[in-house]
Amino acid sequence: MLPSEPSKILVAMSGGVDSSVAAALLRQAGHEVIGVFMRLGSPGDSLEELIPGDAGHTAKVRIGKQGCCSVGDAEDARLVAAKLDIPFYVVNFKKEFGRIIDHFVAEYDAGRTPNPCVRCNDWLKFGRLHEYAGQVGAKYVASGHYARVDHDPETGAQRLLRGVDHGKDQSYVLFGTPADRLGEMLLPVGGLPKSKVRELAEEFDLPVFDKPDSQEICFVPNDDYAGLVARKSSTGVKPGAILDGAGMEIGEHPGHQNFTIGQRRKIGMALGHPIYVVSKDPIANTITVGEREDLQSNGCLASQTNWLVEPPTTARDCTVRIRYNTAPVPATAQMIGEDRLEVRFAEPQSSVAPGQAAVCYDGDVVLGGGWIDAAIT
Repeated sequence: MLPSEPSKILVAMSGGVDSSVAAALLRQAGHEVIGVFMRLGSPGDSLEELIPGDAGHTAKVRIGKQGCCSVGDAEDARLVAAKLDIPFYVVNFKKEFGRIIDHFVAEYDAGRTPNPCVRCNDWLKFGRLHEYAGQVGAKYVASGHYARVDHDPETGAQRLLRGVDHGKDQSYVLFGTPADRLGEMLLPVGGLPKSKVRELAEEFDLPVFDKPDSQEICFVPNDDYAGLVARKSSTGVKPGAILDGAGMEIGEHPGHQNFTIGQRRKIGMALGHPIYVVSKDPIANTITVGEREDLQSNGCLASQTNWLVEPPTTARDCTVRIRYNTAPVPATAQMIGEDRLEVRFAEPQSSVAPGQAAVCYDGDVVLGGGWIDAAIT
């Protein structure tokens, strides 16, 4: 849902096709659009440059040899802004992004499996970037996420919904958005299938119309998260014991941070049948392996909750996603303490991993959720 009156809108432009089309649609609708690229940086940045924008603007940014949100992506975003004839800025959020990387590493050290994309949206795109929008007089912040914001037909309250293209739906990574910030959030491509977004990018003659989607965590080159954790871990990554279900040592692993719940490959040993990582003990630096059925859980407990509706004080029927790339499954959700969410699945689910988010839905509507602390067996 876009503003009915012409408005000043800041668009988070990543240099990808989705955010580029979001900016183009807003520009086409007659809004005053400002493109912003978040330069997030990496350890070892060494060169400071001025990136030229359009409409006479420039912005200072530190350029490193490697890292997330690359110089190439910034250049793609700048070219799109030039095509759309909108102002373009590069903002340096290196310090803020360092918090996300530190959290990512700390979660692995604690034996959890984090989702940094959710934290990035909470802390940066719809956190710090909203503050920046206020500084430049923009009323809204827009992005290329596949999700939607509209009004509840009964209450008139704003609500967050899944993207129309369920195969690309990104509402999961937006669940942490404060409810009072939904009114400032615009998601122009959420009501479109990905194929249509590609088509529009070509119709708008955007230089990124055929740019591939990014598949990796942006600050983890070559998807080598274990290498990143090993370089930055405060506890260190050290060899430890592989245990069976009876607690007997049956092998050695290179460090518990290299594994996640449900992992089957690269465990480093063979028992003549498939084995999976079923639990981790970061204090003892052990991992326990077992059979596929050992991964089944009846529910989970979560904390650090965020609700976009009134929190359920009694068991509420809903569907729940326990990972980004899985479909919602039938469940009940109930707050059992001030910041304690209990989810009970209608049928046992596999590989419930502490550190992932449990996000609750009513149909396409995002109710809220929290960060998984433990599985309920």
